[in-house]
Amino acid sequence: MTQRFLIRATGSAQPGQLAGLGKALATCGARLLDINQSVTFGIVDFEALVGLDHDASLEATLAEAGDHLGLDVQAIQVAAEDYHRWSAQASRPRLILTLLAPRLPAGILAEVGALTAEHGLTVELIHRLSGREPLGGTPLDGEAPEHGACVECWLRGEEVDLESLRERALALGAMHGVDIAIQEDSIWRRHRRLICFDMDSTLIQTEVIDELARRHGVGDEVAAVTERAMRGELDFQQSFRERMAKLKGLDESVLAEIAENLPLMDGLERLMAHLKRLGYRTVILSGGFTYFARHLQKRLGFDEIHANELVIENGKVTGEVREPIVDADRKAALLAEIAEREGLRLEQTIAVGDGANDLKMLATAGLGIAFRAKPLVRQRARQSISTLGIDAVLYLIGYRHGDLEA
Repeated sequence: MTQRFLIRATGSAQPGQLAGLGKALATCGARLLDINQSVTFGIVDFEALVGLDHDASLEATLAEAGDHLGLDVQAIQVAAEDYHRWSAQASRPRLILTLLAPRLPAGILAEVGALTAEHGLTVELIHRLSGREPLGGTPLDGEAPEHGACVECWLRGEEVDLESLRERALALGAMHGVDIAIQEDSIWRRHRRLICFDMDSTLIQTEVIDELARRHGVGDEVAAVTERAMRGELDFQQSFRERMAKLKGLDESVLAEIAENLPLMDGLERLMAHLKRLGYRTVILSGGFTYFARHLQKRLGFDEIHANELVIENGKVTGEVREPIVDADRKAALLAEIAEREGLRLEQTIAVGDGANDLKMLATAGLGIAFRAKPLVRQRARQSISTLGIDAVLYLIGYRHGDLEA
C-alpha cells in the first residue's frame, strides 16, 4: 500500500542541497508527486510530496542527510483523505489577486487574508512583482519606490462569487489607498497580444475637447453639454455633435499647438517601450480626434489608431465630424474586429480606459482595466488602477519589474 509523506527542509541556502535531498529520497525508493522550493533572504524552504510503496527508513535517512546539508528536515505522513482533498483543490481554477500602490502597508496583508478566508480561498503563493523595496517601509531616499509596489497572490478554493469578492476588494482597497485586482487565471493570461487604449485622460492627462473649447472661448458652454450627457439627457453621439458645433471657426493653429504639448500620462513611455519590445499590437480607440491620436502614434509608435475625424476647411474647424463616430459600441466592435483580423482570441486582448464610453470595450476584452476612472466606471469594470501610473498595466499582465528591466 502506498504511503505518502510531506518532506519539509529549511535552513541557510547552500549549493548542493537539492542534490543531497534528492539522493536521500532516491535511496529510500521514493516517488516524487509534487515539489516546491523557494529562497528568501538566504533561507531555503524545500517541500516535496513523495510516495513510498514499501517500508523504508525514510526519517532516519533524511535526518542524516539534513545534518550533512545543514538543514532541518521533517517527514510528515499524509493521510489518504488529506491527499485526495489536496488533489481535488489543486484541480480547481486559480484566482490571481494583485496588490498595487506607491507603498504597500503591511496591514493590508491581514485584511486581504481575512477577505480571502471569508470566501473560502487558500493563499497558495505570494510573490513580489515590483522591485526589492520593503513592504510598508520608508526607502532610504524618502521617496516612493520607482514604479510603485506590487505583490501577486495565487488563490484557490471552492466556487466563489467573483463579483461579490471584487466588490469587497474594491471597498477594502479604497480604505487603504491600494488597488486590489482579482482575475481568473488561465492559459491566456500570459499570452495577451493586443492592447487597446482610450486616449483622453488615459494616454494623456487632459480632455482635448475641453481644452479646444477653452481656447475658443466656449469652455463653459461645452462643459454644460458634457454635464447633460453625464445626467443621461444626451447620448454620446448627441453630446459629441453638440459640443463639436460650438468649436466652429476654431483656427487650425490652435490644434497644432495643443498637439505639440500634450501632457503624457505617468508611465506611458515606459509602458509603450516594453509592450513594443514584448511584441504586443498597440491600438488607440478614442472618442477624441485623429489629429491628436496621429501625434501620439508618431511619438510613441502605436500600430494603429481609430478616432473621430475633425473637418477642417480653409484652416478653420467647421464644427462637423465625419461618420462613423467612435462611441462605446464602435470601440467594442473595433476591438473585436482587430482581434479577429490578427488571428487572436478575445481572451488575448486588453483594453484600458477611464470613462463610461469605455465600459463596453473593457467588457469585451479579455482583460479590461479602468484607469484613474470615476467611481461608477471602477465599480463596473473588472479591474482598475488608480494609485500608480499607466505602466502598472504590466503588473496586471503578470510581468516582474526585474525581468522587464534586465
